[in-house]
Amino acid sequence: MNTRWIAARIITRVLQDGQSLTSALDSALKTVESAQDKAFIQAICYGVCRHYHRLDFILNALIDKPLKVLEVKALILIGLYQLKYMRVKPHAAVSETVQAARSLPWARALINAVLRNYLRKRDELEQKADQVKSVALSHPDWFIQQLEQDWSERAEKIFLENNLLPPMALRVNLAKTTRDHYLHLLIEQSLPAQVVSFCATGLILDRPVPIEALPSFAEGWVSVQDTAAQLAAELLAVQPGQRVLDVCAAPGGKTAHILELQPDVGELVAADIDENRMLRVRENLARLELQATLIVADAAKPDDWWDGKTFDRILLDAPCSATGVIRRHPDIKLLRRVEDIAALVAMQKTILNAIWSLLSPGGMLLYATCSVLKQENVGQIQDFLSTHHDAKELPITADGWGIPQEYGRQILTGESAMDGFYYARLVKQ
Repeated sequence: MNTRWIAARIITRVLQDGQSLTSALDSALKTVESAQDKAFIQAICYGVCRHYHRLDFILNALIDKPLKVLEVKALILIGLYQLKYMRVKPHAAVSETVQAARSLPWARALINAVLRNYLRKRDELEQKADQVKSVALSHPDWFIQQLEQDWSERAEKIFLENNLLPPMALRVNLAKTTRDHYLHLLIEQSLPAQVVSFCATGLILDRPVPIEALPSFAEGWVSVQDTAAQLAAELLAVQPGQRVLDVCAAPGGKTAHILELQPDVGELVAADIDENRMLRVRENLARLELQATLIVADAAKPDDWWDGKTFDRILLDAPCSATGVIRRHPDIKLLRRVEDIAALVAMQKTILNAIWSLLSPGGMLLYATCSVLKQENVGQIQDFLSTHHDAKELPITADGWGIPQEYGRQILTGESAMDGFYYARLVKQ
């Protein structure tokens, strides 16, 4: 099947059905055998989602009325993306995109005309696009307004970072090797990487590669994990013999890191509400030769699954807007709605209140999100502390990362090549 047509079907699932890009790709790529074709389809789909607001504006300027068949709209967006952002020769981009619509003969002339018209009017159309803020930044209006309210002069850099390709960060398993030794292995394989000064396990590759190319990946020497996410295990500071709960644990990167750093943990319980995602946790732990107690459970209802034994450490990686990882999941810009935020804040509050009772006196809870919105972060912790007099913040002192908040510490997207993240530590008195 034509790769551009497959990409158009994937984009349609995102636009029409609200399916996540990751899920749509996973389903569609099962039938694609060529690794090169898979990479091309992924590049197109991620690119169209990343620059959707600009591409859609240009498309609407080139047609007289909205397109009813979304696959045709998706094909034109794919064509425009190739012409503007990819190293595909214009005649090839046009002809191959037209050919992808062979099952829709009526659409071929339309696609050809729109793409060729763009080539003729490119400069004029791009200038018009630059004059509309949401189009120029390629972000929805609600998010632009919220980010400017929260971060004022820092907001523009976040928008720019969100539209860039993310780096590939690695977490070295210090239970199996040292970071210096693994860096040497990478250099031997012509895979240069940079050491992250403030994270003992972190490396950032100069260029992304398939995981199969990473030395001893199958043997568990390394995992792919953004540096910001790697900070969780260090902040949790688990001591030998302690009982640990990782709430909303899937896909298990932080669970594994805790066990790598503290092999003498008393017990680690990893819980997640999604049974399929918990399979990922099991697979990741198996590759790394680590063990934990895994349960499929609703964090908001611990009475349904908690055994009554309190925990010394709790990691709550709360469900959130994921606005800190847009560069990795650009479909968030298309799928997330302003009305989602209040519902997410309410869910976070419910889970935080429910899980707090599971923490031992003197124990520590680490609250984390991959959001850059203050309501979900410092605002959430401020509200919690105002209603829980047995809770006290344990300030995070950090050298080289994050912005201190009234409570907790915020990483903004792109800082030291990291995803956007928030952390706050709470101790039960």
